[in-house]
Amino acid sequence: MIKEPISVIEAAKRLGQQKQTLFKIIKKLKIATIKQRHSEHRGQAISYITPEDLGKLTEYFSNNKKYLNESTANQSNTIDITDTGVFYLIQLEPTHDPGRFKVGFASIMNERLQKHRCAAPFSTVIGTWPCRRLWEQTAIDCVAADCEKIHTEVFKTNDIKSVKNKCEQFFSLMPKVGKI
Repeated sequence: MIKEPISVIEAAKRLGQQKQTLFKIIKKLKIATIKQRHSEHRGQAISYITPEDLGKLTEYFSNNKKYLNESTANQSNTIDITDTGVFYLIQLEPTHDPGRFKVGFASIMNERLQKHRCAAPFSTVIGTWPCRRLWEQTAIDCVAADCEKIHTEVFKTNDIKSVKNKCEQFFSLMPKVGKI
């Protein structure tokens, strides 16, 4: 008897997790997804997993207490303040446009930088600071206040060192974050 595959979107709902989190764990557990295009989703490819794989994910989340917070947060529409990583300052084009930079939050900085280098291959990390995800937007607003906004988290400045100094000042005032 063939069991129906379950969309990753549906699996995330059942597990009380964000879809992005589920994709990270699927990759970590080396679970193969099946992609199918659907006319009801405007031809978009939807990823599916088997019921057995859903069982593996259920077991993974029940054995990893940090994800219980995400489940609770999703149910109460709050952000899990224990979600930690780093706030980064990246110079996108150090040689050709040294004032253009990107700031943001990353759970795993090496993976984040690798993704940025697809679009900006010469990107250079100017600095990282331990950070809670909850602080990201406030930190961005603070350190980029006097800069020209180019895109969501991309800005232009005449003085990248002053932006780094603002990052240092901001994070010196914030509570210490556990080891990352």
